[in-house]
Amino acid sequence: LRDELEGLMHVFIHEKSFEACGGLETVTGHMQRVIAAQACLLLVNRKHDYYRKLRSILLYPTAYKAKDEHGEESVRLGESWHSGSVILAWESVIAGGRNEEDGHHVSLHEFAHQLDQVDGAADGVPELAGTGSYRAWSQVFSKAYKRFNDKVDRGKRTVIDDYGATNPAEFFAVATETFYEKPRQLKEEYPKVYQQLKSYYQVNPLEW
Repeated sequence: LRDELEGLMHVFIHEKSFEACGGLETVTGHMQRVIAAQACLLLVNRKHDYYRKLRSILLYPTAYKAKDEHGEESVRLGESWHSGSVILAWESVIAGGRNEEDGHHVSLHEFAHQLDQVDGAADGVPELAGTGSYRAWSQVFSKAYKRFNDKVDRGKRTVIDDYGATNPAEFFAVATETFYEKPRQLKEEYPKVYQQLKSYYQVNPLEW
C-alpha cells in the first residue's frame, strides 16, 4: 500500500490548497505531506475521487476558537465543512500521528466527515456501492449507534469515544478513528461495524 499512498499524496497536494491560519506563518512541505498521508490513508485500496468536494485545508498552529450556527464560541481541534474545507490544528495532527493506538486522530476524523459529506448530507452514511450496501450499512450502524448511546447514557465505557454519541455523523467519524487505531478492540466489541468499515475502506488494519 505504501507506493499507492505515495501516489495519492502527490495528487492530493497538487489538487488541494493549503492555507496557514491563526498566526501560523506558512504550511510547509512537511506539513502538507503529513496531512496528505493521513487523509489519503482513507483512500488507499479502493475506488475514490480524491475528496472531490474538498478544495482547501486550513491549518492553525494549535486549538482555535470558532462560533457555531447559534453564535456560541468553543475551542476546536478540527472541522469539516460541506463547502469544501477541512480545518485542522497542527498540534493535534501531530499528536494523532505520534500515538497510533489511543483511538484519537483528528485528521482521520475530519476527512471521514468529508467522505460522509460527498453526497451533501452529513448523516453517517458515505457513498456506497449499491442499494444492498446501503441497506446493510443502515441496519448495522443504526443498531450499533443505539447500543452505543445506551452504554454512554449508563456511563459505561466503550472502545468508541463518547463524542460519537453526538449524532450518526460523529459516530461514523469516531468509529473510523477507532477502526484504524484500535482495530482489535473495535472488532471484539462491534464486530459488524468493523466488518462494514473493512468493506468500505477496503483495508484490514488487523493485518498491519
